[in-house]
Amino acid sequence: MTRHLGTVDGPSLQQRLDDATSPAPRLIDVRTAAEFEAGHIPGAVNVPLDVLKERLDDLCPLLRGQDIVLVCRSGQRAGQAQEALAGAGLGDSQVLAGGIADWERTGGELDRGRQVWELERQIRFVAGAVVLAAVLASVVVPQAKWLAALIGGGLVVAALSNTCALGMALARMPWNRRRGESPIDRLTADRLTADR
Repeated sequence: MTRHLGTVDGPSLQQRLDDATSPAPRLIDVRTAAEFEAGHIPGAVNVPLDVLKERLDDLCPLLRGQDIVLVCRSGQRAGQAQEALAGAGLGDSQVLAGGIADWERTGGELDRGRQVWELERQIRFVAGAVVLAAVLASVVVPQAKWLAALIGGGLVVAALSNTCALGMALARMPWNRRRGESPIDRLTADRLTADR
């Protein structure tokens, strides 16, 4: 189970973003590029969870000393990102409680683009299709029932351990990636601009 080291609710984050007397927190949205494009909090920078985990050494110097709020769809991936950052020495980040879903429910503004399936929905679709195919195959070839059981067991282990290889694989698919500028390049440019 992911533990959240610190959280902030939507209305409190909105107050911090609206407060002109103090610097706004750095919003890091850890959803896929496609999810980010579909709708994100204005001013957020997209660093998908898989990229964040792969590039921690590059990210930490860019984020050190900043007020960081991590955002995802529900708070789950942001919690994983928070733990990764804490493990790398950045333990003062916060997770937007309830994620984009609660942000929007409480009246938070979103910049919207092309609508896509969220990563969680993609995972449910692919996992369901694989299990269904295995069950149907077991009708034709009875020994395939063990394949269906193995797949189902793997999904249960993934849910209990909060590790989802399928989610990480889907996050790397071309329809979930952004072409061109890397999120690390964007953070570097933002940091250089702020340091001037």
